[in-house]
Amino acid sequence: MSSKHALCSASLLALAILAPAPAFAADAADDVPVAGEKDQPTEGAQVYDLSYFQRYAPRNALDMVAQVPGFVIDDGNNGARGLGQATANVLVNGMRFSSKSDSVRDQLSRIPAGDVVRVEIVDGTTLDIPGLNGQVANIVVNTTGASGQFRWNTGFRAHNTEAQLYGGEISLTGKSGKLDYTVSLSNENNRFGADGPITISGADGDLIETQYSKFSGKFDNPRLSSNFTYTASPDVIAHLNLRYGADFFARDDKEIATRADGSVRDRVVRNREDGPNYEIGGDVEFPLGPGKLKLIGLERFNRDNFESTLVDGYSDGSPDTGFRFEQTNSTGERIGRFEYGWNMGKADWQLSGEAAFNRLDRVSALAELDGDGEFVPLSFPAGTGGVTEDRYEGLLSYSRQLTPKLSLQAVAGGEFSRIEQTGVAANSRSFARPKGSVALSWKAAEDLDISVELRRRVGQLSFGDFLASVNLDTNNENGGNNELQPDQSWNIEAEINKSFGAWGSAKLQVRQAWFEDFVDFFPLASGGEARGNIGSAERLHIELSGTVKFDPIGWKGAQLNFAAVKRWMDVEDPFTGIIRPFSHDLNSQLEADFRHDIPGSHWAYGGGLFTFDPAPYSRRFETGRFWEGPSFVNVFVEHKNILGMTARASVNNITGARNYERRTVFDASRPDGEVLFEEFADRRIGPIFRFTLSGNF
Repeated sequence: MSSKHALCSASLLALAILAPAPAFAADAADDVPVAGEKDQPTEGAQVYDLSYFQRYAPRNALDMVAQVPGFVIDDGNNGARGLGQATANVLVNGMRFSSKSDSVRDQLSRIPAGDVVRVEIVDGTTLDIPGLNGQVANIVVNTTGASGQFRWNTGFRAHNTEAQLYGGEISLTGKSGKLDYTVSLSNENNRFGADGPITISGADGDLIETQYSKFSGKFDNPRLSSNFTYTASPDVIAHLNLRYGADFFARDDKEIATRADGSVRDRVVRNREDGPNYEIGGDVEFPLGPGKLKLIGLERFNRDNFESTLVDGYSDGSPDTGFRFEQTNSTGERIGRFEYGWNMGKADWQLSGEAAFNRLDRVSALAELDGDGEFVPLSFPAGTGGVTEDRYEGLLSYSRQLTPKLSLQAVAGGEFSRIEQTGVAANSRSFARPKGSVALSWKAAEDLDISVELRRRVGQLSFGDFLASVNLDTNNENGGNNELQPDQSWNIEAEINKSFGAWGSAKLQVRQAWFEDFVDFFPLASGGEARGNIGSAERLHIELSGTVKFDPIGWKGAQLNFAAVKRWMDVEDPFTGIIRPFSHDLNSQLEADFRHDIPGSHWAYGGGLFTFDPAPYSRRFETGRFWEGPSFVNVFVEHKNILGMTARASVNNITGARNYERRTVFDASRPDGEVLFEEFADRRIGPIFRFTLSGNF
């Protein structure tokens, strides 16, 4: 579909949202929750106090925000350059989160529900925090004493995986004088796997090989996190964030292949990855002259030790063959930032500056299995080296309420960066990029607000793309590219939020982006391929989300949350010249979750549906697509008071979604190469059983 047709579709969706709510919903405004009595809510905010969330029996702030009609948490761009301006759409007591390693959801889950005074939904453009646009949730918190909470996540799958036993978190939140603190110990515990047939056919459709494939894996991320807030006075506030953790990843693939002549090949692929990581960050804000100065600092580090081993055995007695690839990545980021804000001429101003220093040190090794069963090192110099980037940014922002219903926010500035690479492809380059945005927000009615933003962005590079790497299982090598540079883009975003009173609410987002220096695989003169800048591209994103409540028709406590995404993308394939979607991006996605909290009881039940259509990928010698589906369906039951705890049991994938893979491999560079073979995998995932127990202490 063309962008013109897509925009027409967006207009129809906008008309549906802007249409009046049913007449009998007009009186529902009286049911909108009001603020608590501790202080005054933000002017113009839609306020949800504790009574609104009572039926959900929330344990923490995350549980509460998840039940705000039509609101969807956006963590912001985790791959953003440095800290930058605020991008996440959640604040606590009017302040943004300063940690990069902990997500917004992680930090909200550690705020006990008992410490939350209210949740406010405000227009980001009206705040004196540059970078925010559209709906923003401000969590008003008042910590009065020590309290703790815990969550245990467990479960298992019917096939291919071991049990998931050690997931969850325990945290303690409290206050001692002017110091607020949170300490948590958590583990992200994931188990996955699938099994099924793979067929490999020639260009003429004749069967070359059949395989039985099975993979199973696990991931654990134990971490200790702490957050401290010291309020020396109402105008002097300091934060300190500390985190230390480690990642442990393992995946084993086993494959038995039978060729058309009856010979059998037995393949084992073993992938392992582990390493520590930490983050130290903090900020302090204090009055200075006519305004306030905020100083921010952050240091984080991550080391990954990766090893991949592939061994093929043969039924005809031929010696085993195989390869081993090892790689150690040490990445770090150091950031210093200041923000000085003041009020002048009925407007809020902010001058900000940031210096960020990023680094990658990589050591790679490739070896081949010889006839004696020993791995013999191969030359692979392009996989070892380092990359550093020194980046400096300066921005000036201006925010003003033009009329009681119309607000403006403008940001202008730029960045200068210098990228240096060591190793066999040493290089050094410098870039100067303009950045900025203009946003308008209109409160058209009490139940309708519209915002529009134009923004100039500079993308974040993956330093690993500068150096070579190998994927043994797919027999692909990514070459290094010492000329890689960040993409840039112009972005227009429109957001419409409409409340339907007691019936719920809906949000429509339309985002159009025009990219320069877009990054994807491109051909190397040596005959290989690498990640590189391939020219211009564009993407249109339309998202409709919301909440439908069934109380007005007498079904008390029942609601449906939904989110639908559709994207149209255009980029010229550097290998064929054909216009195609972005590799590994998203064509469409639909998510719907139903929940019924039975009035007068501690019981709740519900279910959900999730389906998505990922875009295919394009490389020099192959094209393909990985996906799972067609749809994941789950059901759950929850009891909110079992000895003071909340227990939730769910069964996922009850409709039998499967794991799919389709690859077409060519014997020479596309488009001139002929099809060498086509591979199709159809693997069983099976039902997934999960149980969560949470409580407070």
